[in-house]
Amino acid sequence: MNARTIDQHREAVLSLLAPLFRNRATEELPLSSLTTETDSYRGRILAQAVDSPVALPPFDNSQMDGYAVRAEDLAAAAALSPTTLAVAGRIAAGDAGGRLRPGTAAPIMTGAPIPAGADAVVPIEQADPPRFQPPESDGTAASVSFHAPVPVGSFVRITGSDVHQGDRLLDAGTRLGAAQYGVLAGTGLTSATVLRRIRVLLMATGHEIREPGESLAAGQIYDSNTVILGQALRDAGCTVTVAPCRSDDAADLLALLAEAPEVDLIVTVGGVSAGAREVVRDALGPLGVTFQHVAMQPGGPQGLGEIRRPHGGGTVPASTVPVGTVPVSTVPVITFPGNPVSALVSFEVFLRPVLRRLAGIPRPDRELRRAPLAEPVDSPAGKHQLRRGILRPDGALDLVGGASSHLLHAYATATALVHLPVGVGSVAAGEPVDYWSIDD
Repeated sequence: MNARTIDQHREAVLSLLAPLFRNRATEELPLSSLTTETDSYRGRILAQAVDSPVALPPFDNSQMDGYAVRAEDLAAAAALSPTTLAVAGRIAAGDAGGRLRPGTAAPIMTGAPIPAGADAVVPIEQADPPRFQPPESDGTAASVSFHAPVPVGSFVRITGSDVHQGDRLLDAGTRLGAAQYGVLAGTGLTSATVLRRIRVLLMATGHEIREPGESLAAGQIYDSNTVILGQALRDAGCTVTVAPCRSDDAADLLALLAEAPEVDLIVTVGGVSAGAREVVRDALGPLGVTFQHVAMQPGGPQGLGEIRRPHGGGTVPASTVPVGTVPVSTVPVITFPGNPVSALVSFEVFLRPVLRRLAGIPRPDRELRRAPLAEPVDSPAGKHQLRRGILRPDGALDLVGGASSHLLHAYATATALVHLPVGVGSVAAGEPVDYWSIDD
């Protein structure tokens, strides 16, 4: 069977996951835990538009520390003939405000309500003296002088000047960050309806895989794929359930699937090549997942499809469930090869942009850039090779490590994925190539 191109397999993945873009599930996100459960709130997307239940600001308030005054009281103030007013009671943020009598000036703090009768604020540094004063020693009120008129409305934040009650506060599809959460909280809202994160079951496979911290027997290695793909999926806006399969027996993998919670997507790593005891092929092939080779390096062996899961657990081939007898749901499955670099490159090429679109993350695709190679390189002409590289300060690309799919350390030091497309057998030093920046 001919190998697929990268673009063909991308289209197949997008087609498989297209139903996830329709009828997205939503959930109510309480705003009361914003300061204690920050991970739950990172990168969330509004599912419904929000209209403001109140005006912002909810009352006229002072933009500055200064004196609340009646503008007409200072109409005749001049540098050589200042207007002097008696100092009224101080108004702090959180106070009721009260009423300002004609011929007086009230010390007012930033954010404090403008008292009835006042229509302007004079900043403290423009008053004489330029500081707040205590009452006189005999208990009489202090006085303050002003050397210029003040326009009506000066340094007053008018009720609703940010948003009026009933105005659209945020549109559906808005990505919630600091400012957006702040304006929701500022209106007194207690929750927001957001898109539920895509729920992913991640299954790294392999009889040889052990957890970090365990003692390794001969032939065993530590599991990096669960960490690699788990973090990559979370960075793409997913909620991840991890169920590693430390076996090459298909029955063990199926047992783990039967016990897994309801999810929107299953991602497996390893067990997809053409060798003996390929656990993912053996377990999921009979359930409808198909496996094929993609003309790329690393990451050639790929698989995808849907399996049907009866509600309450289990996995079955679609053909074995009589229609109407058992409530079932179909779950898309994406399978990646097991070498760490192959798995991560496969995620970058096929899954990352789709998941980021589902999550509403800006710029879901890696930006394709171009730079000259610092050294010559050979590439198999029949495959699209993706090499790890570092963009040097002079703008040239240094390749790091080789083409092999086990060189994870080289990937960890890289800042670029360099594209050597099908049909390119060699590239000379200084010749420009396409690359993705992966250091963001």
